[in-house]
Amino acid sequence: MFTALTERLSGVLQRLVGRGVLSEQDVGDALRDIRRALLEADVSLDVTRDFVERVRARAVGAIQLKSVNPGQQVVKLVHDELAGLLGGTRRDLEFASVGPTVILLVGLQGSGKTTTAAKLARRLKLEQKAPCLVVADLQRPAATEQLQQLGEQVGVPVLGTGEAGRGKGVVEHVRAALREAEKARCRTVIVDTAGRLQIDAELMDELKALRDAVQPRAVLLVADAMTGQDAVRVARGFQEGVGLSGVILTKLDGDARGGAALSIHGVTGAPILYVGVGERPDAFEPFDPVRMAGRILGRGDVVALVEKAAAAIDQAAALKLEKKARSKRGMDLQDFLVALKQMQNMGPLKQMLGLLPGVPAKALKALPADDRRLKHIEAIVLSMTPAERADPKLLSGSRRLRVAKGSGRPVQEVNRLLEQFQQMRKFLQRM
Repeated sequence: MFTALTERLSGVLQRLVGRGVLSEQDVGDALRDIRRALLEADVSLDVTRDFVERVRARAVGAIQLKSVNPGQQVVKLVHDELAGLLGGTRRDLEFASVGPTVILLVGLQGSGKTTTAAKLARRLKLEQKAPCLVVADLQRPAATEQLQQLGEQVGVPVLGTGEAGRGKGVVEHVRAALREAEKARCRTVIVDTAGRLQIDAELMDELKALRDAVQPRAVLLVADAMTGQDAVRVARGFQEGVGLSGVILTKLDGDARGGAALSIHGVTGAPILYVGVGERPDAFEPFDPVRMAGRILGRGDVVALVEKAAAAIDQAAALKLEKKARSKRGMDLQDFLVALKQMQNMGPLKQMLGLLPGVPAKALKALPADDRRLKHIEAIVLSMTPAERADPKLLSGSRRLRVAKGSGRPVQEVNRLLEQFQQMRKFLQRM
């Protein structure tokens, strides 16, 4: 989402770092470019103005320090202020010490609220919080069926699907579901409320009544980051209407300009707690303002990359691959296929490269939107026999032609893959 903004900010700050001495005019010119970049990224005008003035006030002192490179100091100031703009420090959900922790998810229709409820439940399940999901949308057709399917997918029980409480309004319905949750010994109850196409009095009255009745530990807004400043307007409306404990931004992997993420905390004061970065149930991350500021400035996020690797990679298989790579014979194509599948489990290649420091935003933009290349490689390797995967030297011209036809790829692509594999094997053996 921040590719264009990263490209612009990286270019501006690189000019500053490359200079040994900075004048106030240099800083002023850079801040003017930063202001323009933020506004083009759809960041709120008031938020942009305050951000630039804070950086300007601190930068004047930084450029007078002789012991530290002034350009590096300004870059650090921009990073710190950007992190402050996003919330300053990472915030976590608070859980009740006694009884189930009730989390109320609110938002408009189409923001991804029901999908987000399942993603949050999956994450809390991994954190041993014993979550369950509660259907509180009694108006939208098939809302119950959708949440049940998602609950089965992530292995979390869905309550409020029976007749108890139905016909008595949403408050009684949710109260009945909470009684079910206590019997089922759920430690966390995620309530998926109804949405509307827009904020209206009826929606707010229903949410206020539900909030007062169930006394949730947290009220989280699910907002679509692709809607830009409209998401900020929606967040302000819900903050004024029911009060927010935090925000979950969805579709942060999209190609919108990112203004919502950079404005929403500054406008509402509500912290961003989680972000959705894809369609898969595991495409859901805690939001860390400091690390996100690093990503925006092109510094990557190695911690997030390590966390993804730790969650996705089978450690036993990884150790086996390492031992094989160090051996005299080296890896074969079957091992290569295992490594490829482990890499695919971590998420889209473009997303992974974006977490590495120093990868230019232009290079990321030039990558294809999907991971078809990895799929093509997998198809080629799977079209080989087990003997051919174990010993690629068996792949004669006629066999390569057969593999090309079986995978639906040109024979030149098969040849290129085999050449690259041999180079990689030699490189690993040398290491």
